[in-house]
Amino acid sequence: MFIETETTPNPSSLKFMPGQTVMPSGTREFASPEAAEASPLAQAIFDTGEVVNVFFGWDFVTVTAAPGSQWSALKPQVVSILLDHFVSEAPLFSGGSADGINVPSETDTLVVEDREEDAETVAAINELLETRVRPAVAGDGGDIAYRGFSDGVVYLTLQGACAGCPSSTATLKQGIESLLKHYVPEVVEVRAA
Repeated sequence: MFIETETTPNPSSLKFMPGQTVMPSGTREFASPEAAEASPLAQAIFDTGEVVNVFFGWDFVTVTAAPGSQWSALKPQVVSILLDHFVSEAPLFSGGSADGINVPSETDTLVVEDREEDAETVAAINELLETRVRPAVAGDGGDIAYRGFSDGVVYLTLQGACAGCPSSTATLKQGIESLLKHYVPEVVEVRAA
């Protein structure tokens, strides 16, 4: 087995691609060692002591190094952990595969409740996020989560490598906000949630 790595726009994060499915559906972010207890793989990566975030995408794992950590020392450790995990076909989550359990994320909730009269607008926003934004963000080792729409403002959360990226504000404002405003006239602003 060979694990490819890619840099991300976030210099603290690397994207690791094992050449197979990581998460059969959805994504999952672990922002602390305590959160990682749900996944033996995430926990093993946190156990290096040099990691502040682990993100599982469809076919990749993004790891964010702690401030002061050097990828030259950390990268071989993470590759070794990933190889051991995928070669042994160990479960991704404690208790079995991700298919049979719900692993809640602290970011699964809306920051504002959608109103019934905005249903068409919200559907259009989510369609654009799913078809245009999510694939681009996944290419950079992250994901985006919809957190609500109110009074023309779309609330979004960037995850994985994108969460701490120095260009995340530009991604939200110049990229995503421009796209949403162009296709959905009701959108006047995008804010990080």
